[in-house]
Amino acid sequence: MESKPDHNYTSKPGRRQCSGFDLRAFRWAQTMVFAIEEINRKATLLPGVTLGYRIMDSCDNVHTGLTGGLSLVSGTLAPHQNGGNTEDSQCTGGDTAPVSAVIGLASSTPTRALAHTLGPFGIPVVSYFATCTCLTDKRVYPSFLRTVPSDMFQVQGLVQLVGHFGWHWVGTVGTEDDYSRYGIQAFSEQLREWGGCLAFHQTIPKAATTAKIRAIADVLEATTARVVIAFATEGQLLDLLTEVARRNLTRLQWVASEAWVTASLLTLPEFQPVLAGTLGFSFRGTAIPGLSDFLLRVRPSPGPQSAFANMFWEELFGCKLAFGGSHSSSSAFNTETPQCSGDEDLTARKTSYSDVSQVRISYNVYKAVYAIAHALHDMLQCGALWGNASRLGCKRDTEFTPRQLLTHLKTVNFINQFGEEVSFDSNGEPVPLYDIINWQRDQQGDMVFQKVGSYDGSAAHGKRLWIDEDAIVWTGGNDQAPVSVCSQACPPGSRKAARPGEAVCCFDCLPCAEGQISNTTGATECLPCPLYYWSDRDRVACVAGVEEFLSFQETLGIILVALSLLGVSTAAVVTVIFLCHKTTPIVRANNSEISFLLLLSLKLCFLCSLVFMGRPSPWSCRARQAAFGISFVLSISCILVKTIVVLLAFRSALPGSRAVQLFGPAQQRVFIFCCAAVQVVLCAGWLAVSPPEPTKNTSYKGGRILLECKGAWPQGFYLVLGYVGLLSCVCFVLAFMGRKLPDTFNEAKLITFSMLIFFAVWISFIPAHNSSPGKYTVAVEVFAILASSFGLLFCIFAPKCYIILFKPEQNTKKGMTRK
Repeated sequence: MESKPDHNYTSKPGRRQCSGFDLRAFRWAQTMVFAIEEINRKATLLPGVTLGYRIMDSCDNVHTGLTGGLSLVSGTLAPHQNGGNTEDSQCTGGDTAPVSAVIGLASSTPTRALAHTLGPFGIPVVSYFATCTCLTDKRVYPSFLRTVPSDMFQVQGLVQLVGHFGWHWVGTVGTEDDYSRYGIQAFSEQLREWGGCLAFHQTIPKAATTAKIRAIADVLEATTARVVIAFATEGQLLDLLTEVARRNLTRLQWVASEAWVTASLLTLPEFQPVLAGTLGFSFRGTAIPGLSDFLLRVRPSPGPQSAFANMFWEELFGCKLAFGGSHSSSSAFNTETPQCSGDEDLTARKTSYSDVSQVRISYNVYKAVYAIAHALHDMLQCGALWGNASRLGCKRDTEFTPRQLLTHLKTVNFINQFGEEVSFDSNGEPVPLYDIINWQRDQQGDMVFQKVGSYDGSAAHGKRLWIDEDAIVWTGGNDQAPVSVCSQACPPGSRKAARPGEAVCCFDCLPCAEGQISNTTGATECLPCPLYYWSDRDRVACVAGVEEFLSFQETLGIILVALSLLGVSTAAVVTVIFLCHKTTPIVRANNSEISFLLLLSLKLCFLCSLVFMGRPSPWSCRARQAAFGISFVLSISCILVKTIVVLLAFRSALPGSRAVQLFGPAQQRVFIFCCAAVQVVLCAGWLAVSPPEPTKNTSYKGGRILLECKGAWPQGFYLVLGYVGLLSCVCFVLAFMGRKLPDTFNEAKLITFSMLIFFAVWISFIPAHNSSPGKYTVAVEVFAILASSFGLLFCIFAPKCYIILFKPEQNTKKGMTRK
């Protein structure tokens, strides 16, 4: 029953008047009476002892609940509270005897108050519906036990249910009481640990106004979440669900706590469009034989023990009893309300009171009564009297205190007639067993509570939840579970990127960077590929990187090889021409031996470019720079000798000069050998200290592995190249000095021009080499070798070949020296 709020604490609180009538709560009370009478008829349980009871109405209110509870344990009657029955001949102390145990209450907040008050006195309080986790604390509630599992297990089950269907984005609706507050708090924490998020949380006030209900409905209508978890009773949700039904919000999947998952009040036709498909956790139910007949035998009477029955009768049939009195709800009726006869047919009314096909809360009441009876049975040492098995009885003269009864109650353990073990753990908790209920329409259009799964909180982790998904009917009649996420899971090849200031379930999906992959849906991070592997185009798998080098088979390689062979062939042709005309003045001039050596060195320059191409290997990495450095030094040395000879030949024309004799063929060979030896020493030292090795460069380009020759001491290459440049500079300076010597054929001019081309090529080589990507770095170096070699070959030998082949009249001693 409910109470009218009264928050005036400036004076002594007045007497509470209950309003409304809860048919389910009345069934629970009647189930207790049924269980007590059933035990009293048993010959094996508490033989010779008759149990009595007294029923007090808490109005689901802390103040009224405490008033009724204290009157029970003190033996005094609170005004207008007696709805029970005792038998003076059977109960010690008569009608005013204090009770030894209290069964109740239904709500967590009033139960906390009563259990906290009675705890220090050791008076057992056994609840059948107070599920708040807060009541587990035995330091605060030492005498509290319950036959209903704690919300801790229900919350764990709800989180597993949400996780089972992948609902990462859910909302919650609750009330201001402890049951809702503690339940939603625990659910939110465990949901966050699992990885889910709360889209919203709305609290229904105790005295909710129409504006507040509409505001909550606005949130439900605007939310992107498809799943709503509701921790409340059916009475607390009634106004909100009425507004939701009025707006026809059929897209929401409701998940019910055990407080309203089997509430018949919400199965009316007006709620079916929005609540059909509801899922929720319910306590294990059963059909109690004889309970239905017992409930239907209730009749009104003028006796004080029938106060609740009279109120029930008037509420159910909408009439007024002549003897209803102040105990009934007749004050709610006007003078036009029909008179009750007391013979109305209960079977004609289909209500939550008479629906006992699968009782759940009533079953918890039933187990609570039997638990207390078994505790009394043990404490009173019931059994065979005087060793006579045919005579059963109890030590009725045994005096006991509630604390002694509590001690036996904590250790009670028996199997009831339904095959279920009834016992309490160290926290006064039962075995946490739940059924998962789905609201479905039957063929007649009525709502039925269909079991579609179960949850056993005592089972091993991973085996607690069982769901038959094929048996579930979802909201809106859909065959598939709704999807409730703030952001769709990121597909493979991307990762989550949090949105600033929003919940972690709301995110953007960013593609993985090059070299990283994600091969699962909903990845939070992209994984880097192993060394020498790269991500594919979709960023879902690592593939082996493509090795890249200047190959002989590719177009660029073929062109460079062709140019190299062309250079060698051209040098060979020039060599043949010079051999055929070796006796002519133009060939003999300036030492023909040096010319042939120069042609040989130029051939080596052309051929050394081939070492730079192909897959790098240890020998090719060592050979390429050495071959390049030595062949070019040999070429420049020959040109330098030619330049010196030209200058000395001019000075030998002066009277008394012996320069040519001092730099004859032998000295020229020694000079070339010494110049080349220096380069050989530099190359040998470089290769001995830190030789270039083939390496795989993965930082060049995505998916490409550049095979290159790289040394730990790059200064060695600069020394080799610098030495070539030094000789070139000396050669250029000397040739420039002799460019105007008075000869018809002045070779110094040709050498000067060839050196200019040589410098132009190698000066432009440096920035081109540093800026060229990948294999083109090698191609630039090969091109520089070929270009400079061709420059030397054509500048020095092309004019001579022209004269030999096309101007033979100039290839005479007179033609060579006429100036």
